[in-house]
Amino acid sequence: MTEARVLVVEDAEAIRLAVSSALRQEGYEVAHEPDGERLEQRLAEFGPHAVVLDVMLPGRNGFDLLEVIRAHSDAGVVMLTARDGVRDRLRGLRGGADDYVIKPFDLAELVARVGAVLRRMHRTPHTIQVADLVIDCDAGSVRRGEVELDLTATELRLLSHLATHRGRALSKTQILTSVWGYEDYDTNLVEVHVSALRRKLEAHGPRLLHTVRGIGYVLRENTR
Repeated sequence: MTEARVLVVEDAEAIRLAVSSALRQEGYEVAHEPDGERLEQRLAEFGPHAVVLDVMLPGRNGFDLLEVIRAHSDAGVVMLTARDGVRDRLRGLRGGADDYVIKPFDLAELVARVGAVLRRMHRTPHTIQVADLVIDCDAGSVRRGEVELDLTATELRLLSHLATHRGRALSKTQILTSVWGYEDYDTNLVEVHVSALRRKLEAHGPRLLHTVRGIGYVLRENTR
């Protein structure tokens, strides 16, 4: 899978770093800037597929920068702002923004919005494959070899997240945050769903979902 590239332009450091980290956890390649001073250079060098763009920035504001993006790139744009007036939202959307998120926001929702914009632009893969396991992201279906697996909605979200990060060990807390949207919950929740998912996967082939002692879980083909 080719990683989609996302540029985050946000002057508040805490928000900028949190958004960038959440996007990286979903498998995106991320760059970030505190303002629009180097925007044209970043668009040329980084070539983002999507931009998370704050409106209230020092120097040129987000509406001005949106014009720059539209003049130099076809990247999807998700505007991020504390302004909740209809007039501001319409100004952004009419200027070429693809979505508009109001502060304060939930990180999981913002990441989902970015993913939706990328899918509409066909910048994210429609399928993910690990060995003989094929996940159709659009149809929400999973095949192991020639057998279609019957997964619950939660199992599908869990498997898709592990597959997006295939080959990388993820902690239970990382999985809780990304799949369920919180981290202060009993990690046994992850164990229960991983066990159920593993049984369904292994009913039709060798183990793909592995436990990494002291870390968490990883989805990969067993090459040993």
